[in-house]
Amino acid sequence: MSLPRPSLILLALTLTGCASAYYGTMEKVGYHKRDILVDRVEAARDAQSEAQQQFKSALEQFGSVIQLEQTDLEQAYERLNDEYEESQAAAETVSKRIDKVESVADALFDEWQDELGLYHNQQLKAASARKLHTTRRHYQDMLKAMRRAERSMQPVLDSLRDNVLFLKHNLNAQAIGSLRGEFSSLKLDIKRLIERMNRSIEHSNRFIETLQHG
Repeated sequence: MSLPRPSLILLALTLTGCASAYYGTMEKVGYHKRDILVDRVEAARDAQSEAQQQFKSALEQFGSVIQLEQTDLEQAYERLNDEYEESQAAAETVSKRIDKVESVADALFDEWQDELGLYHNQQLKAASARKLHTTRRHYQDMLKAMRRAERSMQPVLDSLRDNVLFLKHNLNAQAIGSLRGEFSSLKLDIKRLIERMNRSIEHSNRFIETLQHG
């Protein structure tokens, strides 16, 4: 059942308030939004690395199943289904961590923009504005790479799910033959995904370097 619009607004305000309270508490102990952003970018980067390994594992399991002429099809289904579920979980972790990056980055840039209005020294204000513009541009490049990699996970998950379901309902030698025909497409999708994740990871490392060393 969907929430009434006022309830949705209240929920959004509550979540925003929780985030603001969290950032405020962390700042009191010397841990600022910039530090939180670095940590979250690192966490998103690491989640992508872990997802890469999981998708590679799923491909290897898929390949081992279709190469066997005689195999326990029920066991093959269970193995492939486990790989699909673990891949789905890895993908969800990546998405959640990217969302967390975006949340703290928005708060950081909003604060930075607001604080430009507090300057009296126009030279310092202009320098800070330029730094904000550059940092935001690097961030947007990184976020685009992250989201592009994130979108590339879905075709792989769709393909894994389709093949797992097909095997589940067709536990026979013909099913294995059909899966062989799908393997090349899945392999290509995973190759493309890993390439995009590698680019995203490179962007993440460069952005972390920008934040830490200016």
